[in-house]
Amino acid sequence: MKHRHTEDKQLQGITLEAVMEKRRLDQALNAKEFAVCAGVSYSTARSWFHLAGFPVFHRVIFWQDFVQWRTAQNGFASQPEPLPHNNGVQASRAMFLPMPSNKSLMTT
Repeated sequence: MKHRHTEDKQLQGITLEAVMEKRRLDQALNAKEFAVCAGVSYSTARSWFHLAGFPVFHRVIFWQDFVQWRTAQNGFASQPEPLPHNNGVQASRAMFLPMPSNKSLMTT
C-alpha cells in the first residue's frame, strides 16, 4: 500500500516508500522528498534549505549529510570518550542520548 502525504498540498504525490528507497540507496533528495523523509512540512524543509551551513547542494541534500549536520548542531560532533569498563564490559553510552522533553512524559 502506497501512502501519500496529503496533509501538505505541496507534498501530494510524494510517497514515503519512494523517498525511503532513495534514502536507502543514498540518492539525493529534493526539498519535497526531504520533507517527507524528515517528517516535516514542505515550508519547514524549504526554510532549512536556506539556513547557513545546512548541507544542501544545488537544491538537493543527501540524507547522511543531514544526519551529520544535525549531529553537529546537537553538540555531538565528535564521538564521546569511551566509558570505563565494568567487569570487562564497556558501560552503556545511553547516558549521552538527549533526554525527552517533559511534554512527552506527561499524559493527558
